[in-house]
Amino acid sequence: MTALLTVEGLSKHYGELEALSDVGFQLQAGELVAIVGPNGAGKTTLLSIIAGCQPASAGSVAPDSLRIGWVPQQAALYSRLSAAENLRLFARLERVQDVEGAVARMLAQTGLEERSREPLGRLSGGNRQRVNVAVGLIADPPVLALDEPSAALDPSQRERLWEFISTLTASGTAVLFSTHNLAEAELFATRLLVLADGRLLFDGTPTELIEAAHAGEAGADGGDSLEHSLVRFLELRTADAERSGTPAG
Repeated sequence: MTALLTVEGLSKHYGELEALSDVGFQLQAGELVAIVGPNGAGKTTLLSIIAGCQPASAGSVAPDSLRIGWVPQQAALYSRLSAAENLRLFARLERVQDVEGAVARMLAQTGLEERSREPLGRLSGGNRQRVNVAVGLIADPPVLALDEPSAALDPSQRERLWEFISTLTASGTAVLFSTHNLAEAELFATRLLVLADGRLLFDGTPTELIEAAHAGEAGADGGDSLEHSLVRFLELRTADAERSGTPAG
């Protein structure tokens, strides 16, 4: 199967600071992949490079960012414009051929048709985030990248957001998102990418990460939570690196 997104040898340096180091992975159609790891791991840097918001110091992303929808954590939307006006504006910026058709499609997909004329500033946080996601999808990209998409949402808003994202992956869109919510990652993600200190330490399913965190333990039953397993996995990698004198990646 041909990957929709291929990341190879991606690195990013800010002076002497190494934010990313030789990160590589592929994303297939319909996958919902979570990027997890501690603060400062490089999650937002990775997503922003993939989305074309900043250049990499080394490595490549294919295809280019023109075919990747980007949903940053801090939405760059206009509160005085309505949901429809925001979508219309970004559709024109993306040079969408059928602007009105794209706006109507996204309002229908996000369930915002009845609220489409209201100024964005009057909408709830959940509805504003749905507009934010719709902007990322306005050009109908095959890959959608989201940075902490549910961070500011309440439980019911998060549920509606993930229902919407699940419909996207069911139709073949590949979705890559960062999150600190491990329960959310365990519930929705088909794969996990674990980043720490800019290095990709793990690429696999939530179940495989739990197993990796307890490999070799007598009586380990795999019933541990993903959150605790991630903490343990990172501790083990750090201990191994200290023993060998090499980076944890």
